Formats: sequence, C-alpha cells, structure tokens
Amino acid sequence: MKTVGHLRDRFGVDPILRVLGIAPSTYYGWLDRQRRPSERQQADAVLLAEIATIHDRSGGTYGSPRMHATLQRRGVRVSRKRVERLMREAGVQGAFLRKKWRTSSTRQNPAATPAPDLVNRNFTAPAPNRLWVADATRIPCAQGVFWLAAVRDAFSNRIVGWRCSDRCDTDLILGALEYAVWSRGIRDGQVVHHSDRGSNYTSLRFGQRLDDHGILASMGSVGDSCDNALMENFFSTMKTELVYRKSWRTRDEAENDLFAYIDGWYNTERIQHPLGWRSPDEYEAAWHARCTDHPAAPAAGPDPAAAR
Repeated sequence: MKTVGHLRDRFGVDPILRVLGIAPSTYYGWLDRQRRPSERQQADAVLLAEIATIHDRSGGTYGSPRMHATLQRRGVRVSRKRVERLMREAGVQGAFLRKKWRTSSTRQNPAATPAPDLVNRNFTAPAPNRLWVADATRIPCAQGVFWLAAVRDAFSNRIVGWRCSDRCDTDLILGALEYAVWSRGIRDGQVVHHSDRGSNYTSLRFGQRLDDHGILASMGSVGDSCDNALMENFFSTMKTELVYRKSWRTRDEAENDLFAYIDGWYNTERIQHPLGWRSPDEYEAAWHARCTDHPAAPAAGPDPAAAR
C-alpha cells in the first residue's frame, strides 16, 4: 500500500493498482484508515512508543518476555501476544546468541590440590553472601587480549565483584575477589566461594586470601560448564547482550562499556524472571525489607541457575 502512495503522483493510482493486483476498494479503505485511525490503532501507537523507549533503555536487548514484564511494572495492562505482535510489526527484537561455539579457557595445574565441591550444582542460597560463584573469560579487543574476572552472588544473581586485565593471572581473580569482599562487607565463615579448578583458583596465593577472609573454597571440575553453570550463565548473557554486539579498539573502551553494563545496567535495572521480574538490586532490597519487618523469618532464595 505504501508503494502505491509513493508512485501515484507519477503514474496515477489505477494503473498501479492493476499492476499490483490490488482492488481499488482495498486501497481506498486502507487510505481511509490511515487518515482516521481507530481507537485500537491509536492505542497501539502509544504502546509502541513505550516499547521503543524500553527497548532503547535496554540497549536493544529486551525481547517480548522482558518487554511485557517491564510494561506491567509500569502499570500498563497489555497481553504478551499484543506486545509480540507490535514488536514483530515494528521490527523490534531482543538480543540473541549468534555465536555457537565456546572454547574453554580453563587451565589446570596438575600439581595443585583442588578444594572439594561444596555446591554439587545446587546454585541456590537462602540469603545474600552465602554462595559466590566466580570465573574469568576472554573479551575480544583490537588492542589485544583482554580478560574479565567476575564474582556473582547466587542469591540475587548480582555481580558483586569484577576486574579486567590484559593477563588472566592470579592478580586478576584476586582483584575481583577483593572487590567483592569490599563491596559486601562479609564476615568470617559466611561465604562459600565456588569456581572451577583453573590454575589461578587453585594457586597458593588465592587459597591463602580466601583463608584470610574466612571464605570457604569450593571447586567443580575442569571444562564442565554445568559445574559452574551460574557463572557461565552470566558470561553467556553478557556476551549476547554486549560483547558480540560491540567492537572495541582499545581495552579502555571495552572496560568502560563493561562497567556501564555490569554496574549501570545488569545489577541495577535488568529484570530476571527467577527474581520475580526484578533486578538483582531490587531483589536484595526487597529481601532486606522483609528481614527488617520479620527478622526471625528471612525469605528463601530463588533458583538462579535458570536465569537469563
């Protein structure tokens, strides 16, 4: 129909309709609807503007499930099918994984003695700072190799500590650990720290630092993502929503965008289904509020292993 509108001044309406095989009544009916949109069409236009705002705020990452949940949080009563239809018609879609293969970067030290597996793939926790999971991953950058180490709280899925470096060494993962300890103010004997059996996590320096903070070490196997699924889940989400959609010339550019994503978006605003469509910060704030009202009965945690 839009094609007819573009060409009618040059060729006239009737010849174009004959070539396209469109009945005149169909075209003029469409033209009348464009001039006098129905209440439904007007409501769709308003809703689509709200969808565009949310999609832009998410960095173009929200698909229809999170879009529908965010609209409900804003008090907009609308069905998910309607949201899906409007997004489809407007060509609005969320981020999705385009790369299929992942190469494990874990390197084990055969001389090291790994800690026992205290988690056994049960990535749940009854409160914040009971179970942390940790790992490191490569970030593509034109300037050269770039690494991100992160620590995630299993209770709320919050990234509680992270550091970047051009080397994946013990200093990198110690930096992420110290960030987590500083930001959370943990107490001795309170936290289990779970990782794979990479040589940096089994190093003497790292083990001593865990002991200094009274943190219990736990380790899964090497190269098995299921043994550290909660951390692998975050890296997969981050790469789908940020890393695979960006191209960085320098490490500083990459680190700035990682900071904006982790501390400015993921922890504070990005909603997750297992958290009741709340962000990690919102989920923890609600938990602390419940504990204040009912100090003898803290709420149980969700199952963050399914979070995406």
